[in-house]
Amino acid sequence: MITPTNPTLLNLALVGGGGAVGAMARYGVGGLLHKHATATGFPLGTLAVNLAGCLLIGVVAGLAEARQVVPHEARLFLTVGVLGGFTTFSAFGYETMLLLRANDFLRAGLNAGVNVFAGLLLVWIGFALTTR
Repeated sequence: MITPTNPTLLNLALVGGGGAVGAMARYGVGGLLHKHATATGFPLGTLAVNLAGCLLIGVVAGLAEARQVVPHEARLFLTVGVLGGFTTFSAFGYETMLLLRANDFLRAGLNAGVNVFAGLLLVWIGFALTTR
Protein backbone atom coordinates (compact mmCIF):
# COMPACT_ATOMS: atom_id res chain seq x y z
CA MET A 1 0.00 0.00 0.00
CA ILE A 2 1.08 3.55 -0.51
CA THR A 3 2.05 5.14 2.78
CA PRO A 4 2.10 8.86 3.58
CA THR A 5 5.89 9.16 3.65
CA ASN A 6 6.03 12.37 1.62
CA PRO A 7 3.02 14.58 2.42
CA THR A 8 3.89 17.25 -0.15
CA LEU A 9 1.26 19.69 -1.31
CA LEU A 10 0.94 17.77 -4.59
CA ASN A 11 0.42 14.45 -2.79
CA LEU A 12 -2.14 16.01 -0.47
CA ALA A 13 -3.97 17.51 -3.45
CA LEU A 14 -3.96 14.15 -5.26
CA VAL A 15 -5.36 12.34 -2.23
CA GLY A 16 -7.87 15.07 -1.41
CA GLY A 17 -9.11 15.44 -4.97
CA GLY A 18 -9.35 11.71 -5.43
CA GLY A 19 -11.10 11.36 -2.09
CA ALA A 20 -13.75 13.85 -3.19
CA VAL A 21 -14.31 11.91 -6.43
CA GLY A 22 -14.51 8.61 -4.54
CA ALA A 23 -16.91 9.93 -1.90
CA MET A 24 -19.23 11.33 -4.56
CA ALA A 25 -19.10 8.04 -6.47
CA ARG A 26 -19.91 6.13 -3.28
CA TYR A 27 -22.86 8.40 -2.58
CA GLY A 28 -24.14 7.97 -6.14
CA VAL A 29 -23.63 4.24 -6.52
CA GLY A 30 -24.76 3.42 -2.98
CA GLY A 31 -27.84 5.62 -3.30
CA LEU A 32 -28.79 4.20 -6.68
CA LEU A 33 -28.56 0.62 -5.47
CA HIS A 34 -30.23 1.42 -2.16
CA LYS A 35 -33.34 2.61 -4.02
CA HIS A 36 -33.61 -0.78 -5.72
CA ALA A 37 -32.84 -2.86 -2.62
CA THR A 38 -35.12 -1.26 -0.03
CA ALA A 39 -37.62 -4.11 -0.30
CA THR A 40 -35.03 -6.69 0.77
CA GLY A 41 -33.70 -4.75 3.77
CA PHE A 42 -30.17 -5.78 2.77
CA PRO A 43 -27.47 -3.08 2.48
CA LEU A 44 -26.83 -3.87 -1.19
CA GLY A 45 -25.34 -0.43 -1.92
CA THR A 46 -22.59 -0.82 0.67
CA LEU A 47 -21.88 -4.39 -0.42
CA ALA A 48 -21.61 -3.37 -4.08
CA VAL A 49 -19.33 -0.43 -3.28
CA ASN A 50 -17.06 -2.56 -1.08
CA LEU A 51 -16.78 -5.34 -3.65
CA ALA A 52 -16.26 -2.94 -6.56
CA GLY A 53 -13.56 -1.14 -4.56
CA CYS A 54 -11.78 -4.43 -3.91
CA LEU A 55 -11.84 -5.34 -7.60
CA LEU A 56 -10.61 -1.90 -8.63
CA ILE A 57 -7.74 -1.77 -6.11
CA GLY A 58 -6.68 -5.22 -7.32
CA VAL A 59 -6.65 -3.95 -10.92
CA VAL A 60 -4.64 -0.83 -10.05
CA ALA A 61 -2.18 -2.77 -7.86
CA GLY A 62 -1.77 -5.47 -10.50
CA LEU A 63 -1.12 -2.93 -13.26
CA ALA A 64 1.34 -1.08 -11.03
CA GLU A 65 3.21 -4.20 -9.95
CA ALA A 66 3.17 -6.45 -13.00
CA ARG A 67 3.08 -3.94 -15.83
CA GLN A 68 4.61 -0.81 -14.24
CA VAL A 69 2.05 1.28 -16.16
CA VAL A 70 0.66 3.22 -13.19
CA PRO A 71 2.91 6.11 -12.16
CA HIS A 72 3.29 6.84 -8.44
CA GLU A 73 1.09 9.95 -8.59
CA ALA A 74 -1.68 8.13 -10.45
CA ARG A 75 -1.50 5.24 -7.99
CA LEU A 76 -1.71 7.68 -5.06
CA PHE A 77 -4.69 9.47 -6.64
CA LEU A 78 -6.51 6.23 -7.48
CA THR A 79 -5.80 3.98 -4.47
CA VAL A 80 -5.54 6.34 -1.52
CA GLY A 81 -7.70 9.11 -2.98
CA VAL A 82 -10.50 7.75 -5.17
CA LEU A 83 -10.76 4.26 -3.68
CA GLY A 84 -10.09 5.55 -0.16
CA GLY A 85 -13.04 7.92 -0.56
CA PHE A 86 -15.10 5.22 -2.27
CA THR A 87 -14.40 2.55 0.36
CA THR A 88 -11.58 1.82 2.78
CA PHE A 89 -12.66 -1.80 2.60
CA SER A 90 -10.59 -2.10 -0.57
CA ALA A 91 -7.43 -1.13 1.34
CA PHE A 92 -8.29 -3.69 4.01
CA GLY A 93 -8.73 -6.36 1.34
CA TYR A 94 -5.51 -5.42 -0.46
CA GLU A 95 -3.40 -5.34 2.69
CA THR A 96 -4.80 -8.69 3.82
CA MET A 97 -4.05 -10.13 0.37
CA LEU A 98 -0.44 -8.89 0.63
CA LEU A 99 -0.08 -10.71 3.94
CA LEU A 100 -1.52 -13.89 2.40
CA ARG A 101 0.85 -13.61 -0.60
CA ALA A 102 3.73 -13.38 1.89
CA ASN A 103 2.43 -16.59 3.54
CA ASP A 104 1.89 -14.59 6.72
CA PHE A 105 -1.36 -16.34 7.54
CA LEU A 106 -1.34 -15.42 11.21
CA ARG A 107 -1.16 -11.68 10.52
CA ALA A 108 -3.68 -11.98 7.68
CA GLY A 109 -6.14 -13.74 9.98
CA LEU A 110 -5.51 -11.24 12.77
CA ASN A 111 -5.97 -8.34 10.38
CA ALA A 112 -9.27 -9.72 9.10
CA GLY A 113 -10.56 -10.74 12.52
CA VAL A 114 -9.59 -7.59 14.38
CA ASN A 115 -10.91 -5.28 11.66
CA VAL A 116 -14.27 -7.03 11.48
CA PHE A 117 -14.93 -7.93 15.10
CA ALA A 118 -13.28 -4.95 16.82
CA GLY A 119 -14.85 -2.65 14.23
CA LEU A 120 -18.33 -3.99 14.96
CA LEU A 121 -17.71 -3.83 18.70
CA LEU A 122 -16.53 -0.21 18.51
CA VAL A 123 -19.54 0.82 16.40
CA TRP A 124 -21.77 -0.72 19.06
CA ILE A 125 -19.85 1.02 21.87
CA GLY A 126 -19.94 4.39 20.08
CA PHE A 127 -23.66 4.02 19.46
CA ALA A 128 -24.31 2.95 23.05
CA LEU A 129 -22.31 5.89 24.42
CA THR A 130 -24.32 8.40 22.44
CA THR A 131 -27.81 6.99 22.90
CA ARG A 132 -27.93 6.69 26.68
